[in-house]
Amino acid sequence: MELGRWRWRSSVCKSNGSSRPHFLWRRGGLAMAGLLPRHQALYKGLRTPPWKDTFRQRCVERLKSSRAKLLERYRQVGENGARRASEPLLAQEVMEVEWKAWQSVDAQLPSLRKQDSSRMLEELAVLDEIQQELIFQEQLAIEEYERSLQFEEECLNAMLDGLDAEHHIICPVCRRNNLSVMSNTVVCQCGLCINTPGMTEEKLKLLLEECLMEHSQHCQHCPVFTITNMMEGEANLLMSCQACDSWTVIF
Repeated sequence: MELGRWRWRSSVCKSNGSSRPHFLWRRGGLAMAGLLPRHQALYKGLRTPPWKDTFRQRCVERLKSSRAKLLERYRQVGENGARRASEPLLAQEVMEVEWKAWQSVDAQLPSLRKQDSSRMLEELAVLDEIQQELIFQEQLAIEEYERSLQFEEECLNAMLDGLDAEHHIICPVCRRNNLSVMSNTVVCQCGLCINTPGMTEEKLKLLLEECLMEHSQHCQHCPVFTITNMMEGEANLLMSCQACDSWTVIF
């Protein structure tokens, strides 16, 4: 029996001939269109199966713990340009994996064998509701990721604009004040003070531009600049990025 996106099927186990229930995902419409009006009419009045809340929570937690996998799949699909906005990326997989894992330890879960239509409608309605919530959570994570990318791009552009400004070099550490070079020392009002023999403002500007541009060629994220002591207690300017797991000593 198939309704909406879920198809419930009982297959015969070859070893002992027993019926083994499982479910399959299918994108598209109804195999039994006559059940759709009935499903919609009964949806609000259906009883809530006792396993609903626990299964829903397990699915939500699994989706949250799979955020990195979700975003990686989103990036891959985006490169191919074949994804529709409403198409789920991980919701189907999360529900299938969680159902199988839970069934293996909880014998009270419904067997999903052929049963009366009202019971079937209850389970289909619950699964559809959980699925829609997971798709919504997917979209929230993707929107948050897109906002972070936009923010980092704006930060990078602000840095580059600061370097392009005539006679001004915006400090990459505080992003507010200007850097200056005095007596072979790079200084900023934020407290940055690094001894750099032979450094000039022109060299400093070119060096920062080159490092930012080189990083942007392989990573979309905005790097972070910090002051650190690398050798013999001397201060150094470090550029690092958690997204691509890279770091570079600028000077």
